[in-house]
Amino acid sequence: MIERRTLGYLLISSVFGILAVTTAAQWIDEQAMQSTTRVVVAAQDIQPGERLTNEHLKSVHWPLNAAVAGTSQDTESFHGRIANTTLLAGEPITEKRLAPLGSRAGLNALINPGQRALTVKVNEVVGVAGFALPGNYVDILVTFKKGQENPVSKIVLEKILVLAVAQDHAVKDETKPKVVSAVTLEVSPEQAEKLDLARSLGTLSMVLRNQADQAMTNTRGASINDVITPTSRRTKSSVTASGAPTRIEIIRGVTISTAPAI
Repeated sequence: MIERRTLGYLLISSVFGILAVTTAAQWIDEQAMQSTTRVVVAAQDIQPGERLTNEHLKSVHWPLNAAVAGTSQDTESFHGRIANTTLLAGEPITEKRLAPLGSRAGLNALINPGQRALTVKVNEVVGVAGFALPGNYVDILVTFKKGQENPVSKIVLEKILVLAVAQDHAVKDETKPKVVSAVTLEVSPEQAEKLDLARSLGTLSMVLRNQADQAMTNTRGASINDVITPTSRRTKSSVTASGAPTRIEIIRGVTISTAPAI
């Protein structure tokens, strides 16, 4: 009799325990639902210029105290839109990360309003040995000759965004160089005119710069005289057996001349 009563108590305790756990779990879920909202995030890594499909999107719970502006709760809101920047898996999708409505997939979706895309030919050296990748910033130099004068090298454009290399506007591994024959740059209309004229004058080169470097420079350019450092003027005398100088040798830079001693 005692054993049956004990078993009854144990059974009742188990039932109440299960009910308590279930009630607590439901309460926690309700509290979580009240403190979160639905947010559309990237279901996988998305490259710039890609069109978003159901495979790219998913809706997840997101803390209310970390609300994201410009996002949506419904994946259909972003279906068919074009990404204008790289989106990582789990990252909230916002209007700022997407091209305007009606944009087509591809490079044109990456060009900011008011800007233009201009492609220039490069080689392994000009293309910074393949390290000028989409998303990087470069300075543009031109080397040219003014009539019969010596060649001059001058920075003509600074902090220019690389949109694409060759035919690719997305590089999976940004640590690996990619040697290509052409680079597409994002420039303003005025910069496009300047760059187009510069490449007709001489040879273009690119200088890779730090992403965070905002400083602009105003160089005077470099000429042959800057490359070959002039030697200080000095004189060298030729001396006869009697010790009296006969001619003086004059050295100016890389030019040597002589003059009679006075």
